[in-house]
Amino acid sequence: MRFKRMIQAVETHSGTPMRVVTGGVPTIPGETVYQQMQWLAKNDDDLRLLMMREPRGYPPLCVNLIVPAKHPDAAAGYIIMEQIEYPVMSGGNTIAVATVLLETGMIAMQEPVTEFRLEAPAGLIDVRAECRDSKVTQVTFTNVPAFAAHLDAVIDVPTLGKVTVDVAWGGMFYVIADVRQFRGLELRPEHGGEISRISALILRAAQDQLRVSHPDYPGIGITIAQLSGPTQSPGADWRNTVTMASGPISLDDPATWTGALDRCPCGTGTCAKMAVLHAKGELGLHQPFRHEGLLGNIYTGTLIDEVEIAGRPGVVPTIGGQAWISGFTTHVLDPTDPFPTGFTVGDLWA
Repeated sequence: MRFKRMIQAVETHSGTPMRVVTGGVPTIPGETVYQQMQWLAKNDDDLRLLMMREPRGYPPLCVNLIVPAKHPDAAAGYIIMEQIEYPVMSGGNTIAVATVLLETGMIAMQEPVTEFRLEAPAGLIDVRAECRDSKVTQVTFTNVPAFAAHLDAVIDVPTLGKVTVDVAWGGMFYVIADVRQFRGLELRPEHGGEISRISALILRAAQDQLRVSHPDYPGIGITIAQLSGPTQSPGADWRNTVTMASGPISLDDPATWTGALDRCPCGTGTCAKMAVLHAKGELGLHQPFRHEGLLGNIYTGTLIDEVEIAGRPGVVPTIGGQAWISGFTTHVLDPTDPFPTGFTVGDLWA
């Protein structure tokens, strides 16, 4: 049988499922991975839709496309795809990509530590992978600079009233709210539906009421909401969950304001949280910050330097965590398939 598309992928997770596409995509034009990302979004967004929607995908899924690096210092490049956007950077996806490259032999593994650079759309990312018995046991990378955009801002949220939030860049713009503002709500998997509803409401209100800008990425706004609060784990300093929109949010119908919860501790979200804590004088340089996700797994971040970003104070974070390979797949598109870009149904998708 002749297929319209045949795509090879490695399935991974760090809590959140993160698919890494390793074959089946032709050469993508562009002099940098950022330009390749822009070309893909404009000319072949069908690939993202095909991989992320049903029947091949589901709301919390992220997808990464491995591409040859354009920068001479990078071992490989990768383009990050999520349900409503192409992020320029993602922590969990970087950990997944590094794990796949090493455990499949695409980059030679050296034990006990392998160091290399990857080219993300955001630029060069320094990676340090701890390896034992041919297994990647920890990936730590230096992220792009993070900064706080709004501290203790009060916004009006439909059905919730006034909510105090912070907004920060950690590779994406996050609106962050302390969960203790919402009586009875806890950051536990069984509260997932209410976490998703409240987070999406906050996200939409923040998008309407708080302006943000990044000097390198004009037009990128707040796309992610994070609820955070204290942890009961002796191995963590803070607990969080991030809600990723899985489709357009109706301004007229609050019942549609939902999204998929990030099942990992969220790398760029951890960087955004650390930038906020540093700006408030609550987290110093070289002080490990252990961020627990909804499932109890932990990413560890550290601020290693202070920088200036377009006249604004910022910090350089590192993030460390682990991902696990869960399968190897080949996805095909039959030329007679009536859903060439997949489909969504309102029982699961916002």
